[in-house]
Amino acid sequence: MKFTSTRSNVEADSLYTVLRGLAPDGGLYVPKSVKPLDPSAIASIKSLADAERLALGAIFDDIPAEVREDAIANLLAKFPAENPIPLVEADGLQILELFQGPTGAFKDVALSVLPVLMAASAKKLADGRKVLILTATSGDTGSAAMAGFGDVPGVEIAVFFPNVGTSRVQRLQMTTPTAKNVHGIAIRGNFDDAQAAVKRIFADEAFRAEAEKAGTLLSSANSINTGRLVPQIGYYLLAAARLADKGAFDVVVPSGNFGNILAAYYAKMLGAPIRKFVCASNVNDVLARFVATGVYDPGESFTVTNSPSMDIRKSSNVERLLWILNDGDSGEVARLMKDFAEKGRYELNDAAKARLFADFSGGVATPEETEVEMRRMREACGYVLDPHTAVATAVARKLGLPDGAPCVIAATATPYKFPETCQRAFGADVLDNPPPAFAALETAPVTQDKVVDVGGIDDAVREIF
Repeated sequence: MKFTSTRSNVEADSLYTVLRGLAPDGGLYVPKSVKPLDPSAIASIKSLADAERLALGAIFDDIPAEVREDAIANLLAKFPAENPIPLVEADGLQILELFQGPTGAFKDVALSVLPVLMAASAKKLADGRKVLILTATSGDTGSAAMAGFGDVPGVEIAVFFPNVGTSRVQRLQMTTPTAKNVHGIAIRGNFDDAQAAVKRIFADEAFRAEAEKAGTLLSSANSINTGRLVPQIGYYLLAAARLADKGAFDVVVPSGNFGNILAAYYAKMLGAPIRKFVCASNVNDVLARFVATGVYDPGESFTVTNSPSMDIRKSSNVERLLWILNDGDSGEVARLMKDFAEKGRYELNDAAKARLFADFSGGVATPEETEVEMRRMREACGYVLDPHTAVATAVARKLGLPDGAPCVIAATATPYKFPETCQRAFGADVLDNPPPAFAALETAPVTQDKVVDVGGIDDAVREIF
């Protein structure tokens, strides 16, 4: 598989995209072509391993098969349950539980695969240099990345997260890791500030040259990295196999940086019979407005909500969708990104809008509606949602789903990550028997206590060279 940048005709192979993360022109790497799988291949999926084998084989076919198998083995070691991703029916909805991993977030799957791919790419391309992974997080990516890359030889990871806005458990997961190669750094700012700084560093040739002179290659564990995005396709191939006798289905994803719902879109390109993609937003609703209008305009307001992993206004992975909607016209994507840099917004052309509207819809749930939905769902069927998944189920209800086809809800986090919101929503502590890893957080010593201004991110990175 050859990859290209969303903004130019630069090409790269799979391992190079994993190592480098961002393309040198500031764009994101995308597969040049995605060929549908034989329908029987999807129907024959029996397990998460099967789904990942299919996804990795389809998109990363130039990565040696033994590396892909090692990555899958590492994933299964982190997800020892017989059924690591259950599909549970609750109140008429199909809840795809993506949170059964070590940090209780959907990102655990990909961040159990990525370290093996990164190690293989470093062995082939880094020439003995250290790989420093820079990651911005609104809450969940950071803890999953720190857990995934802890003690991986030849790799260090720096995670930048908002000093205010994460849940207490999310913060504990990022401030208590003990691995020597892990660095959790709080910033006096929000996720957008952290992501902008990380992307700027990747695009800064002088900064990258400075790092390489010090013997360090920079990479990423955000979903801008193909090694994060591609394993997530497996979620939706697995759902398609389990619903094979039901025909087409809809997917509702609580969306922040747009990587999870984009993975579902790639699953459809591979042949999963997904009818509609529903982008569920909290009141930071730029994505819901984008899929409704074709205009990407973050606006000026930013709200800290009870679904903090979605408190994002500048969603990187939308750029990959722009490339697809424009039939791989990198010049058009570059124009849109130039508009965004200069005007703070952009608008799709009519043809791209038509393609967007054909596949996507969206909706919004306020913090108050989110907690009402958490309470309603528990009263209706005894199912306890985390606030992000509750945004998705609330939006599904508003849109009248399911409406004749199964409606798959991407359950992106365990409620145990958000005990304060659960207490408020239910009026009582209903989270008994927390997973051992969560209980241990309460007494774990803080090992990561660095806090910097947004302007201090560059120097914080330099300290790790």
